[in-house]
Amino acid sequence: MAKKINQKCSICGRPEKEVIILLTGMDGNICDACIENAYHVLKDTLGEIQTKSSTSKTQNEFAQHKLYKPKEIKAFLDQYVIGQDEAKKVMAVAMYNHYKRLMHPPQDDVEIEKSNIIMVGETGTGKTLLAKSMARLLQLPFAVVDATVFTQAGYVGEDVESILSRLLQSCNYNVAAAERGIVYIDEIDKIGRKGDNPSITRDVSGEGVQQSLLKLLEGSEVLVPPEGGRKHPDQKMVKVNTQNILFICAGAFEGIDKMISRRVQAASIGYNAIKSGKELDRANLLQYVNAQDLRSFGLIPELLGRLPIVTYLNPLDKEALTRILTEPKNALIKQYTRLFELENIQLEVKNEAIEYMVGKAIEFKLGARGLRAICEMILTDAMFELPSQDIKDQIFVLDKEYAQQKLEKSKLGLLSAA
Repeated sequence: MAKKINQKCSICGRPEKEVIILLTGMDGNICDACIENAYHVLKDTLGEIQTKSSTSKTQNEFAQHKLYKPKEIKAFLDQYVIGQDEAKKVMAVAMYNHYKRLMHPPQDDVEIEKSNIIMVGETGTGKTLLAKSMARLLQLPFAVVDATVFTQAGYVGEDVESILSRLLQSCNYNVAAAERGIVYIDEIDKIGRKGDNPSITRDVSGEGVQQSLLKLLEGSEVLVPPEGGRKHPDQKMVKVNTQNILFICAGAFEGIDKMISRRVQAASIGYNAIKSGKELDRANLLQYVNAQDLRSFGLIPELLGRLPIVTYLNPLDKEALTRILTEPKNALIKQYTRLFELENIQLEVKNEAIEYMVGKAIEFKLGARGLRAICEMILTDAMFELPSQDIKDQIFVLDKEYAQQKLEKSKLGLLSAA
């Protein structure tokens, strides 16, 4: 009987007794370990080819986008946001430059870097509305996140990498598209340093979050959990390069006007200080805000260095609030008119009623959001009773007397009287 020849792998040379499976061919053999290694090499190679094709496809799609000029962007924002011309100009220029950076990659030693933005404005002045209106126009992935939910890594809350998870979700997990997107971080003032001495306690939801944001704003490769890091710890990370992601931060920064006042010596005692202070607009000190004031508020210098553009939003006066009620495409009066139209009821709002509601909004100091609260208090009874009346072609007239009567009976009216 012929003696069996000991076979071995033709690639690694291991004998048959040292491997689990040895596949035999016409001119050679291959073991299970070499098959597994070949599988991983093939998978990585095909993955790189697919990534390159996806990137080129995204670049071709981006090249077909319409490049809006800054004036065109501002004209679009004017349809939804009243006033705030300075902030609109800054946002329009930033969006235009961001598009140009992406459409014209660097070809020589001159590389155009991104300019992240930070907006300062009182509550209800239109910061979030400005970002949402911008998202209507843009053909780029856009994500709006809230800074109050973030904590330092290892503590209860969300990691800062979840910011990029929201961006990935907005573009159906297309990494190449997400790396050209825009992120709006709201309530950035809520992560300000809680004390002057950072060594007293560990500020995990303040300074710790600011330090974690540095690598995202600067531009680096970040490993992002697509489904969120805390709920799915075993998921595969996605690598995202933030070099071309534009970050826009905004916050109310309550009390920063006092810091601005101290800096410009608007509240100093003395004849010279009062004389120079007359040139300042005391009613709107936010227009003089700069990085020094933001540092005094609690933002660390490293974060401010990565937010080079500082802009502001003006407080809303009587004229602006009146225009907000009537002029924008989604004005409150137009919204309530549509609600009544769905019930075949025609709503007519008198000018004196609008003036009365605007005066109350200024008194309550709630900004544009206060207008909706006032409208709801005034129109709740009408929206409750009129749909039940079987009257064709109803006309409901909202005048000052009716508005005053309903608002004075409400809890907000009693609070105002007190």
